[in-house]
Amino acid sequence: MSESVPAKYQVETTENNLLLHLVGDWSYSTDLPAIPPLLRHINKDKVTSVTFHAEQLQAWNSGLMTFLIELIDHCEQNHIKVDKTHLPQGAQRLLNLAYAVPERKGARRTMLGQPVLTKIGNVTIEMHRSWNDMLTFVGDLCKATGNLLRGRARLRTSDLFYQIEAAGPSALMIITLISTLVGMILAFVGAVQLRLFGAEIFIANLVGLGMAREMGAIMTAIIMAGRSGSAYAAQIGTMQVNEEIDALKTMGISPLEFLVLPRLLALCITMPLLCIYSIFMGIFGGAVVSAGLFDISFYQYYLQIQDFVELKHFIIGILKAGVFGVLVATAGCFRGLQCGRSASSVGFAATSAVVTSLVLIIVADAIITVICQVLGV
Repeated sequence: MSESVPAKYQVETTENNLLLHLVGDWSYSTDLPAIPPLLRHINKDKVTSVTFHAEQLQAWNSGLMTFLIELIDHCEQNHIKVDKTHLPQGAQRLLNLAYAVPERKGARRTMLGQPVLTKIGNVTIEMHRSWNDMLTFVGDLCKATGNLLRGRARLRTSDLFYQIEAAGPSALMIITLISTLVGMILAFVGAVQLRLFGAEIFIANLVGLGMAREMGAIMTAIIMAGRSGSAYAAQIGTMQVNEEIDALKTMGISPLEFLVLPRLLALCITMPLLCIYSIFMGIFGGAVVSAGLFDISFYQYYLQIQDFVELKHFIIGILKAGVFGVLVATAGCFRGLQCGRSASSVGFAATSAVVTSLVLIIVADAIITVICQVLGV
């Protein structure tokens, strides 16, 4: 029995064997046939083997390969034998190359087609596993810090200075831009209400207090979470994919001491300094708005801040920045070490590092603010 299928192939069925004759030009510049009708034909006739014939095949490119791979995958899933010996030599080599290495497990995310309750359950299990892993990571990090204090940590000074440079001076430009704009925005927002009472001078109070206690530390932490935290996760995640982390463990070198501690110390050192700079630039931005729009001189603005914003407010903001630095470095390095073995996992680790850092920053800021309120500072 033979039948002609309108397109680029002809189907001939003998007993349970299907002969597929490839005909004509198989390139994307021509109309390629859809494969579902052929798959339905195979299932309908209960085919047990498929044989290709390419005597009438002319030009071909990846359009033919896509068609063949879909057909061969369907046959393998249904335990149907496939004879590729009559295909062109180039096509056979490409197919052998495509099936030489099996697809890595975990390379694709499979949650898209799952029911909602299944997704919720998987997310809950993942959160529980992440929480346990986080506690283990924090415990190991405390041990590594203890080894550092005793002078037994495997940490290179050159790595520490490199991380300080990457997290500090390299971030000054973005800190300058964001902090100045935030200070200007605070001045504009405060002026809308204060000018109703002729109290534009108190713009300095609003900008100075807001930048010193909250905005300087928070904006610096958010910038560093997106800049350094994601970079830490991507760097360590890539090392995890390339099995460099396993190599360090094999050589008896702790990844936490060799990779995590330099990054943690770098942010602990640079975050308070960047916070001071951010506070200054925010206050400067407020001064520009005050002098340009409300006829308040820089000297008046400076005296108002000096009288109202006490030193304790600056100290609180700097201490917050130090805490935020620890949280950003911990989240970034933890997500990097938690990264899977595929390329897509690196991007997911970087995204998770930023999200985790932001959540920890907001929670920590709320806790510190409540403590300060209770202590009356």
